[in-house]
Parts: sequence; C-alpha cells; structure tokens
Amino acid sequence: GMTAMLVKNPKAFSETAIDGEVVLLNLRDGTFFSLTGTAALIWPLLDGTRSRTALLAELARTHGEAEAVIAPDLDVFLNQLAKVGFIAGA
Repeated sequence: GMTAMLVKNPKAFSETAIDGEVVLLNLRDGTFFSLTGTAALIWPLLDGTRSRTALLAELARTHGEAEAVIAPDLDVFLNQLAKVGFIAGA
C-alpha cells in the first residue's frame, strides 16, 4: 500500500558499496543487482521510517524534481525489490 512503511529484508540480500555504487547480492539465487542513479538514492532511504508517499516527497525535495516525474522510477524500483523479496511492505 501507499502508506505502509517500506522495510528492507536483510535476510534476503548482502550489500556492498563499490565506488559509490551499491551492489546487492540476492542470497536466494546468487544474482546481483547494481544500484545506480535514482535507485542508489532511494536505497538508503528505505530504513523502515518511510512509506512510499514519504519516500516520494523526500526524493522530490532533495532533487528538485516533481513527484510525478520521480514516481514511475520509484515504483519500478520498489516493484523489483518487492519481487525478489528485498523489501517488505510494498
């Protein structure tokens, strides 16, 4: 839902930062996700204190972009994370 808090599921992945890029290893199937651009900005904000709505507002505020511009990227990313089980609450 829109108002559910988005929480990472630390048992599902292992996280490494390389040169400012975040690399996530899916512990279930051994696949890697490289987070760049918007995804790399969103990932640290998924700390359990924000809903999708709050996340969108924060990104809009910090990047001076309209929420409508950011929303599609955000939703694609959140859907990907939810699909592989890296976050709960989406």
